Amino acid sequence: MSRRLPEVGGVFLQMEDEIASMAAIIGASYAGVKSMTATSGPGFSLMQENIGLAAMTETPCVVVDVMRAGPSTGQPTKTGQQDVMQAKWGSHGDYEIIALAPSSVQEMFDLTLEAFNLSETYRCPVFVMSDEIIGHLMERLTIPKPEDLQLVNRKRPTSPPKEYQPFRADDTLVPEMATFGEGYRFYATGLTHDETGHPQTDSAEHHASLVKRLCDKIRNNVDKISRVQRVSLDDADVCVVAYGSVARSALSAVAEGRAKGIKIGLLRLISIWPFPDDIVEEVAEQVDRILVPEMNYGQLVREVERNAGRRKVKSIPRLGDALHTPEEILAEVSG
Repeated sequence: MSRRLPEVGGVFLQMEDEIASMAAIIGASYAGVKSMTATSGPGFSLMQENIGLAAMTETPCVVVDVMRAGPSTGQPTKTGQQDVMQAKWGSHGDYEIIALAPSSVQEMFDLTLEAFNLSETYRCPVFVMSDEIIGHLMERLTIPKPEDLQLVNRKRPTSPPKEYQPFRADDTLVPEMATFGEGYRFYATGLTHDETGHPQTDSAEHHASLVKRLCDKIRNNVDKISRVQRVSLDDADVCVVAYGSVARSALSAVAEGRAKGIKIGLLRLISIWPFPDDIVEEVAEQVDRILVPEMNYGQLVREVERNAGRRKVKSIPRLGDALHTPEEILAEVSG
């Protein structure tokens, strides 16, 4: 079933399941439109095979995952942050994606727009990793005028159709992208392929070169992609690293702690993939301890430990539907 949305210049498609919805947005993107889908928990799991296809075919697209408690059906109406590692490693093979973690209703809008811009820039899937709390919030939302929006579009072919090679990249490692139906005939396959798009599966060297480019177009631009918010870190002895709805509690914990004379600060991760290694390492060098509250059994804390050293980092996991309170975070400062 489809429904036209003339007010936003788009079409809403109701698919039979998340496997089909992921396939549909890949096809829509190759047809020349900006496409997205949304899901939660188990639906995100169903999308993983086609997320790998999107990574291999370098398809710009956006997936919103409103995380909930799992595994399996888990707690369908309860909150969680249990999909952050699945976002990075959910499909098989080596590839890179970009994932953003909004902490407010306004950021749900702003970061979804940013997700589209990043997907068009780097020709890859981009995830908006929300959670049930953010998904059900009612807050003020300011929508800019259309003429004030900063929009990025994919690089279009500069060569005629007969000379076009869909997977030939320049120094940015991101190829130009033609649109099906505009005179450009080419292959887009999940198999290892050459610059023309034709399958090329008999060379380990060729496969390594392709996969390295798929990863390096993101890895080489971590500094451009990373988005964080620093709060009261200049003189902090303790840093809270948080993202999504938990960052709201962490922000209140910092305010309450500072009022009590505790030198505590917040590093809010707005982008979680690619992980901002250098930023976390820099913060770790200036503080004595790092607290990582997450609504899971300890997932992104492993990335923090990798950059900060295990002894400096304390995981504060939470399973179920209760958000960390500011008081609980503060209680861990001296714990």
